[in-house]
Amino acid sequence: MAEFISAPLALAAEQFAKLPGIGIKTAQRLAYYMLNLPAHEVEEFADALVKARNGVQLCRCCQNFTDREVCEICADESRDKSVICVVESPKDVSAFERSGGFEGVYHVLHGLLSPMDGITAEDLKIKELMSRLSDAREVIMATNPTVEGEATAVYISRLIKPMGIKVSRLAYGLPAGSALEFADDVTLLKALENRNEL
Repeated sequence: MAEFISAPLALAAEQFAKLPGIGIKTAQRLAYYMLNLPAHEVEEFADALVKARNGVQLCRCCQNFTDREVCEICADESRDKSVICVVESPKDVSAFERSGGFEGVYHVLHGLLSPMDGITAEDLKIKELMSRLSDAREVIMATNPTVEGEATAVYISRLIKPMGIKVSRLAYGLPAGSALEFADDVTLLKALENRNEL
């Protein structure tokens, strides 16, 4: 039996389905939910999205999202600007900041090299990274341990190393509290390769 859904509701569901991780069924549930809200709450929701989209820009230093010309991290004089942590997306900056253990600054690439998807070095914020290395003593490549993440880290490190700047990579291995028997082969190998002296 065909499912009846009005055209405006179907259009709203289609828009929700464009979001990452949202399938058509979840998109329809969200659309129905929004229709059950009071009109002023839907308007506030839509207004918040438009304001976020129009009010957020890229920091001129690190390329992270900000509502200022220079983000709070880059403007913070207590941060060590000679250590730059290179990440794929603004979400990664948030993850590091939650950990509270990094006192340097960041650089957001806004993607990873992926020739299969047509993403080249010119599509990333690599040129902006290279322009801010005059005072850098270390660049930490903190891209994900995927094929694209590794390729991007290697590509950028080859550009930076001739400048005499230390380039490091995040250590990967076993998560705290995990059992060896449940670890996959690659994770175990990385744990062995990145072992530390006690």
